[in-house]
Amino acid sequence: MNRDEVLAAYERQVRIRRGERVGRVVRKAAEGGWNGILWSDLDEDTADAEIAAQVAYFTSLNRDFEWKLYSHDRPADLAERLLAAGFAAEPEETLLAAEAAAMAAEPLLPDGVALLPVEDPAGIDLLVRAHEDAFGMSLPGLRERLVRRLAERPESMVAVVAMAGDRPVSGARLDLDPDTEFAGLFGGGTAPGWRGRGVYRALVAHRARVAVERGYRYLHVDASDESRPILLRLGFEPLGTTTPYVRAPGA
Repeated sequence: MNRDEVLAAYERQVRIRRGERVGRVVRKAAEGGWNGILWSDLDEDTADAEIAAQVAYFTSLNRDFEWKLYSHDRPADLAERLLAAGFAAEPEETLLAAEAAAMAAEPLLPDGVALLPVEDPAGIDLLVRAHEDAFGMSLPGLRERLVRRLAERPESMVAVVAMAGDRPVSGARLDLDPDTEFAGLFGGGTAPGWRGRGVYRALVAHRARVAVERGYRYLHVDASDESRPILLRLGFEPLGTTTPYVRAPGA
């Protein structure tokens, strides 16, 4: 896999296409959903004015929003400019990619664990419960967003829960970007007591098979410090890093 070529394709097909192009940025504004800046084309002369314009826009909507900053974005001091404008940095993640066909395999699960497709609101409840157990926090608004998406755009998402009896011990999602080569991996966190037993790897293999079946060439994922070593061992390659910079109205 040529990393430079894949990153260029990711920029064109995923970052730029996911939102609305407004001047020098691509942004997404969704009541009850994710709000923020997905991509920008800035330099030293235009950055501060564009940041101020986006702050004013989302403040007028009274919404928190995120500026998703990638390590190759310009200008080089964009992170410092965002901090000066009242944003707060969240933990850095690594943008990883892989050929979907190279990751696709029969999922090997521990004894007593089975995969359950998420096909209705009850399945979404299990998925959210798995995420909250894995990450040790409540995730307000997640259930409502996923239920709405399942009802309105079921073709854009495949979700699955790893069940140990009646307990969801892990849950994961595959986002399917139409008319692109890329499918995105989200979730996959595993509950304490079930980590290190291959559940996460099985969910990657399962979603990779689905991606290949649906005609996608690449997988991409924003990997945390916990998942990055596993994915690198599987053969994913780093394309850079990404850091969420978040800002509340009036910050």
